[in-house]
Amino acid sequence: MVPREPNPTPAARRSRDDIVDAALALLDRVGLPDLSMRRLADDLGVQPSALYWHVASKQDLLAAVSSRILSPIELDPGLDAATAAVALGHRLHDLLLAHRDGAEVVSSSLALGLVEPPLRGPFAEVEADPGAAAAIADAVTHFVVGFTFHEQQRRAADALGAAATGARLSPDEVADGTDGGFDAALELISAGIRAGSTRA
Repeated sequence: MVPREPNPTPAARRSRDDIVDAALALLDRVGLPDLSMRRLADDLGVQPSALYWHVASKQDLLAAVSSRILSPIELDPGLDAATAAVALGHRLHDLLLAHRDGAEVVSSSLALGLVEPPLRGPFAEVEADPGAAAAIADAVTHFVVGFTFHEQQRRAADALGAAATGARLSPDEVADGTDGGFDAALELISAGIRAGSTRA
C-alpha cells in the first residue's frame, strides 16, 4: 500500500490587524493606485475571498488603514487652542507623510465619514466651546490633509519627471526639507484663533 502524502500545512489564520498591517506595508511599497484586494491577498498567501471575513470592502479596509495612520494623535498638556493648532498640525502632517499616499487615503475615508475627524478629541480638551473646538479641529485637519495631499502628489510627479518645470523640487529644496509655506499657513490659523478668542 502506498503511504499517503501528509496534508500540506494550512496557511496561518489571519486577523484583521494582520490584514491592516499588510495593507499599510503594501501601500508604502506600491502606492494607492496599485493597492488591490487581490494583490494584498497574494502578499498574505490567502485567497481574496478570505479578506472579506475581516473587512466588508476595499473602502472598509482603507478606513482601517486610515485609522492606523492617524493613531495616535496626542496633545501635550498645558497648550491653549492657538498653540495646539500648530502642534497638532505638525503632528498630523508627520503622520500623513510617514506613509506613501497617506493623505489621499485619509482624505477619502474622512470624506466618506468612515473615520472620525482626528483632531476633534484633542481640541475638545483645550477649547471650552464645543462648536469652536470642532470648527478649529476641522479647519486644521482640512488644511493639513489638503496641503499634504498636494505635497505627496508633487513629490511623486517630480520623481517621475512628470511635474511642470515650475513645480519641480530642486535638489536644494529637497535637502533643506522646504515646507512650501506650511509653517506660515499654520501660524496664520493660529493667529486667527488668538484673534477670535480675544474678541469673545
